[in-house]
Amino acid sequence: MNESGTPTMLDRSGPAHCTVCCCTLANKILMVLFMVLLVIAILFGNLVTLAVVLGTKHFHTPQGYLKASLAVADLAVGIFVVPLSIYAEVYLMATDSALEWTLYNSKYLSFHPCNIIGPIFAGCTFVSITTIFLLTIERSIAVLKPLHKDSVITRKRTTILIALSWVGSFMLAVSPMVFSGEIALEYNSCSRMCNYAQRTIQAWNVLLLFPAFDFTLLGGTLVINIISMSSIRQHSRRRKHLAESECQSSTKPTFSDIKAAKTIGTLTVAFTASFTPIAVFVVGNVLGNKWCNFSFFAFWILATNSCWNVIIYSVRDQKFRLCAYKLLMPFQRQNTPKE
Repeated sequence: MNESGTPTMLDRSGPAHCTVCCCTLANKILMVLFMVLLVIAILFGNLVTLAVVLGTKHFHTPQGYLKASLAVADLAVGIFVVPLSIYAEVYLMATDSALEWTLYNSKYLSFHPCNIIGPIFAGCTFVSITTIFLLTIERSIAVLKPLHKDSVITRKRTTILIALSWVGSFMLAVSPMVFSGEIALEYNSCSRMCNYAQRTIQAWNVLLLFPAFDFTLLGGTLVINIISMSSIRQHSRRRKHLAESECQSSTKPTFSDIKAAKTIGTLTVAFTASFTPIAVFVVGNVLGNKWCNFSFFAFWILATNSCWNVIIYSVRDQKFRLCAYKLLMPFQRQNTPKE
């Protein structure tokens, strides 16, 4: 699935693309092994996140709800998107022949798995971007307007925003097929994923919705994070030179709010870094470059982002790390040999 709106023209006349991941048997085995490990990492990490957030009262907050929404979006990538690629590649290796639906786009088959998996990957990516944006807004209010935090950021409002983000993201994900009959879905031989593909140059107009949405929201998220980090830096400088009174401290963000803002900032940087190759790939396609090998790395770097969140929480959030450790302790006890 081409998340960023990059058009991919179907070309069935020539031989299959020989990418760096798939030219030799060893490379194919390594690719499938990578996919399998990625599925395990995504499922384990995000199930732990959901268990900690939903099972700990401390995390039953607007921020916790947003983190749970982000974990569900990442979990969907590990349950639906990556396993389909594993199935297609293992079948190709085992039988030395490709599945029928990997040879034709969705316009030529009555049922095409990419009709489901493509929008799921696109929708979940949009949900991730939207959720990180909402997390940034929530943390910026806590840092810049700490006295208004509890009245502005409520669990009810957060729940409504989460629902709207999911509905809006998946509406955007299916919009290319709804508004243009020239856009199909295919299992791309370069990226080894379900991609949106344009059949005519006119389809560009619809596919540009994706990068416009992505870049606008990510750009706004980065700007808000910069403002929040600047405020935190100024606050830290004041603490070094002034002994704050109780009255003064009540108008300042708490240490917990500052730590959480830094965690969300790290989350934003990680997502932006994983999305940057896709942005470069979009520019390359606009200039007429195919970049088959690069497309594989670009899309799978984005997919690996689905397992990074739990690592960031564990490193940056001591309470999350402690809860996750307690959650996994029973398994450690079972594996400890009895004397």
